[in-house]
Amino acid sequence: MRTAPTILHLDMDAFFASAEQASKPSLRGKAVVVGGLGPRGVVATASYEARVFGVHSAMPMAQARRLAPNAAYLVPRFGLYRSISEQVMGLLRALSPLVEPLSLDEAFVDLEAGEAAWDAESARLAGLKLRADIRTGTGLTGSVGLAASKMLAKIASEQAKPDGLVLIEPGTERALLGPMSVRTLPGVGPATGDHLRRAGITTVDGIAEAGEDELVRLLGKAHGHALHAMALARDDRPVVAEREAKSVSVEDTYDVDIHDRLRVGLEVQRLADRCVRRLRGAGLSGRTIVLKVRRYDFSTLTRSETLRGPTDDPAVVREAAARLLDSVDTTGGVRLLGVGVSGLADYTQEDLFAQAASERAEGAVEELTVDEPVQEPREQVERRWPAGHDVWHAEYGHGWVQGSGLGRVTVRFETPDSEPGRVRTFRIDDPDLEPADPLPLVRRRPEEGGALAEDPGVAGERSAASG
Repeated sequence: MRTAPTILHLDMDAFFASAEQASKPSLRGKAVVVGGLGPRGVVATASYEARVFGVHSAMPMAQARRLAPNAAYLVPRFGLYRSISEQVMGLLRALSPLVEPLSLDEAFVDLEAGEAAWDAESARLAGLKLRADIRTGTGLTGSVGLAASKMLAKIASEQAKPDGLVLIEPGTERALLGPMSVRTLPGVGPATGDHLRRAGITTVDGIAEAGEDELVRLLGKAHGHALHAMALARDDRPVVAEREAKSVSVEDTYDVDIHDRLRVGLEVQRLADRCVRRLRGAGLSGRTIVLKVRRYDFSTLTRSETLRGPTDDPAVVREAAARLLDSVDTTGGVRLLGVGVSGLADYTQEDLFAQAASERAEGAVEELTVDEPVQEPREQVERRWPAGHDVWHAEYGHGWVQGSGLGRVTVRFETPDSEPGRVRTFRIDDPDLEPADPLPLVRRRPEEGGALAEDPGVAGERSAASG
């Protein structure tokens, strides 16, 4: 393990919910829950104000509504979150060539590889500057952990939340970990935690004292060895630069099971088009088409077909997905569908199969092209003003949807840099109201692209070594 805390772990604070609060002045300081709002929806992110009521990610949305009935419940805006994530990841890559993203809002950075840090003090300064740059560039906050290993850097960032920095000095790791719960260690979930508790092991010190042989007996060879090493603060895993994608896929979960076979087929075609758009956006093609079907009884089936060469042709992907669907019984109802492409390459192979498929599709199914996706009933429903999404009104300007129903849509008109705005209600088919793109959270000077807001400073720095 390293002798300096030059591995950094960044975790943005309540990322989706914080982005929504920054975008909507009327929600700042209030409970906000982002996720699927249907009967089967789950919480993606809850603001810290909502967490006070016990709401947390992966919780069923129905349970969240019971715990926090007065919170704002919003549908995710992944386009906005991805754009912010790209800004943040750009700041990380300016620090080092070795950046390992774990999700849109979380990543490891090897500061030593980028010569951004070589000892505790330089690592601390790099972490402080990163947090200030994130706040200035995005208006959001992130928590930073610094340590000599990935495991400890992640633990440190958890301790730093929200909006803080924790540095674990080399040599203090065992003392810091010892009294912590076994659930602190990576790979110890509820089931493993309960198994260890029944064996009388509740702390990291307890794992170390139990010994490797006992852990192997309790958890198996691989898990037992790994857990014992982590309890002794041993973690030599390197920061690995972003890996190439192995597959590209999209899927939808439906609030009500789909029974109509024609509707299922239309959904699969729509998903195939979305998948190809994502594939082309990444400059990729693929050889293997994968269909995923989760039926009414929660059984999940996957079917795949490998083509003769890689393709990004929407007609080819649609036809392959349709053939795969023919082999699946959907009579009991479908609750989830997905289409994916794997065996990725950065080129396409123009063969007779692809050309024939394109020719058959051209003219015959013109509405199914990438630029003009199929317009079936679900697509129309999805455009009915999702809560939290952006709109533009010809008279009142930019706003966001507070809710809709019974033929009406309620909109609050405000922007990230305005005061809390007024609320107005319209017919859902009002010709003056239309969907809009999200506004940037921080206004920039056109001549230099810098943030107008002054750096508000960095608060919340703490040191794990000093308590």
